[in-house]
Amino acid sequence: MEDEDMDQIILVLNQLVLWVAAGAMVFGGVVPYIPQYRDIRRTQNAEGFSSYVCLVLLIANILRILFWFGRHFETPLLWQSIIMILTMLIMLRLCTDIRVASELNTKRRAFADFDLKYFWLWSRFMDYLQCVLAFTALAAYITYLFLDSDVFVETLGFLAVFTEAMLGTPQLYRNYQNKSTEGMSIKMVCMWTSGDTFKTGYFVLNQAPVQFSICGLLQVFVDIAILFQVYYYSHYPQKPVSHAVHTTSAKAL
Repeated sequence: MEDEDMDQIILVLNQLVLWVAAGAMVFGGVVPYIPQYRDIRRTQNAEGFSSYVCLVLLIANILRILFWFGRHFETPLLWQSIIMILTMLIMLRLCTDIRVASELNTKRRAFADFDLKYFWLWSRFMDYLQCVLAFTALAAYITYLFLDSDVFVETLGFLAVFTEAMLGTPQLYRNYQNKSTEGMSIKMVCMWTSGDTFKTGYFVLNQAPVQFSICGLLQVFVDIAILFQVYYYSHYPQKPVSHAVHTTSAKAL
């Protein structure tokens, strides 16, 4: 009887751990953007956050959802993509409203202008939404045509996670160019490193498609490389340190 009770307790605990891990996967990716959102709203200044981060994450997560139709993976990962898309749209709306309100130029730029010079620099949130819907429709149509092709499906999955994995490389390159990490939020990088490490471990333990694990490891390596830059440039400064500090996030540039 005692053995059966112990087995029951272990089973409940295992289930609880799985639920907590799944919840962390679904909502953990958006947590770092909550303080970013509150800071932008409080200061009414969106210069420290690049809307191109939203673009990259929207593309990556839309492709991941389409990949699910060709090869089902863990349901929490699917919900994670949906939550991230909604989060990026909320961030886009806030940043667009603040940027337009502070612009001196009264000329409005729209998605329907099809001007590549002002791509992703439009004046209304509705234009961004139109672009996202147009991309989703086009990608969904192409996926529908080639859904029976294993090569296409696997390539789609790789593009989805690889796009997200490369999100930190612009910051890595910018630090290298500036020979400094001044103005970059170290706390944010640490949050991404811990989050990406947990996410990669989740991929491996739950036997997610191999693309997820490989690109998850790539994300961790990029995060560690940025942290190494923090250590290196703080101990071996390459240029005089400015006294001006602007708080930005590692993946928000």
